[in-house]
Amino acid sequence: MMRGIRRMGAVGALVAGLFLACGIAAAPARPVASAEHVRGVEQTLLTYPEWFLVFSPYEYGEFIAANAPSRFPYYGHIAQFWESYKAVFDETRRRALDLNAGYHLMIMVIGTSTSVEYALKSAYETLIGRLAESTAGHPTPEDRHAAAVAQDYVRFIRVQPWYEYDFGKAMAGLWQGVPATGPDMLRKWERRFALTTEYAVKMAYARLIKLGTKSIYDAPLPVTAVVARPAPAADAALPELKLLQPLPDGAALVTIPRYEAFMTYAQALAGQGVNFSEIAGNDSFILVSVLAPGAWKPESPAAALLVQPILTQPGTQRVVMTLPVAHLAEALRQWKTAKLQVEHVFDY
Repeated sequence: MMRGIRRMGAVGALVAGLFLACGIAAAPARPVASAEHVRGVEQTLLTYPEWFLVFSPYEYGEFIAANAPSRFPYYGHIAQFWESYKAVFDETRRRALDLNAGYHLMIMVIGTSTSVEYALKSAYETLIGRLAESTAGHPTPEDRHAAAVAQDYVRFIRVQPWYEYDFGKAMAGLWQGVPATGPDMLRKWERRFALTTEYAVKMAYARLIKLGTKSIYDAPLPVTAVVARPAPAADAALPELKLLQPLPDGAALVTIPRYEAFMTYAQALAGQGVNFSEIAGNDSFILVSVLAPGAWKPESPAAALLVQPILTQPGTQRVVMTLPVAHLAEALRQWKTAKLQVEHVFDY
């Protein structure tokens, strides 16, 4: 290379030197977090379809607590899942991010299985379920059991993989804890048949998925490494906050819980005035979803990636947006002031 620079002369050498200097300056910075704590930036996008399959059961559980399951928009949720997958897939391609084939495989498996489940439930509830509903004047104990299990399931999958849920306990509760006789016998036994079938199928499918998952994927770390500035103060309300390394300028590398709890901890730290410059080894952008009134739009530097109506809550929309990691804490503070509900922060 030095021989080539001599041939170009002084001006050429100056241009080449500037080019090399710019190239060095543009090289990506090495993450502060160690390799075990670094996750691909594409995962902040690809985790969204996975989390939609938490948001959707939550919406279902809330809906059937006060409404007949035959009126739930099953096909609307199928469409929203695949729309969301297309949106994040297109964004990974637009940004030229790593493919992460393993994550796409997982999304396809859970998306297809959920689509089949919702399609079958829609057909059953529209035909048989609705006929049985018409014979009952009010929800049966079986209906209430189904709503309670649906809500318990969502609480579980916010922190644990869905296939770890104890569907056997749900079935035992149906047969041992709910009276088999009483008013509205047709609806009672129709619900028993439907719920028993659902719990049994999910129990068997969960076992298969659990075996496949453990054979293909490594167990994920339950924490996320964050560069926080200034270093967070000790807080009894944040017992899982751990200091890994003090950094210059009063910053610190810390770990906080992953998944659902990440949002809680990030909001609490933002409330202390803490800002984030790196999350899971990434300093570029992160995905966040909020539930907002229909007319709400994000302000720059946040950029909407996907906007979907909450189908069972007219007038409410889910806004999924990207924003710079360095802006996350300030955005959380602004949304709290505006009384917006942050649904999830997708921590890679």
